[in-house]
Amino acid sequence: MTAQGWEAIRDEVKRRIRVRDWTPGTTIPTEAELAAEFGCARGTVNRALIDLARAGVLERRRKAGTRVALLPVRQARFAIPVIRAEIEARGQVATHQVLAMDRVPAPVPVAARMGRAAEGQLVYVETLYLADGRPFAHEARWLNPAVLPDPAPDFADVSVNEWLVANVALATGDIAFAAEGAEARVAQVLGVPVGAPIFVTERLTRGADAAITFVRLSHAPGYRMQTAL
Repeated sequence: MTAQGWEAIRDEVKRRIRVRDWTPGTTIPTEAELAAEFGCARGTVNRALIDLARAGVLERRRKAGTRVALLPVRQARFAIPVIRAEIEARGQVATHQVLAMDRVPAPVPVAARMGRAAEGQLVYVETLYLADGRPFAHEARWLNPAVLPDPAPDFADVSVNEWLVANVALATGDIAFAAEGAEARVAQVLGVPVGAPIFVTERLTRGADAAITFVRLSHAPGYRMQTAL
């Protein structure tokens, strides 16, 4: 058999589970046996099985082997959206306005989230995104200045959201969602009453060595988020 890459092995293992060649609770062949079958290094098989274990498809136990999970976990995947593309996908014209950009001391809650990236001043960027000229989302973002070139972009033509997605590689991150009442600044920018119910996303992204950015995104009323399992 021709040697295969880890992605192909992962997909074949998933196929066997899906068609019930390997049923839930079944112990699958060892890494050595699979490596021989697929004509590849044992490390290649190991990488494929680790990926499936992280996805909740397999359960791996030292000295007990690897088995098909009895209750596979379905994981939602959240890609960092380019807000311009999100608006355009709705058939609307996307624009944005940079409301503020400055180097500032990190607020205490932001410093706690960003760790040593916030030991000095951060770059704060406040942006209003519009769809057909109407407020779509307000973005308050704190940036680790180490990720920006010198001189830094002014983000007038390409938003900070889009620039980061295109230019800075993230390693890990976390995201939280909440329904909140609009605080005064957000209410003013979005044109809604103070306390109006809005959908809020908070996201922290990290590079290999330090946090990249912490962002708080407040959507205008009526926003609907959709993702895939």
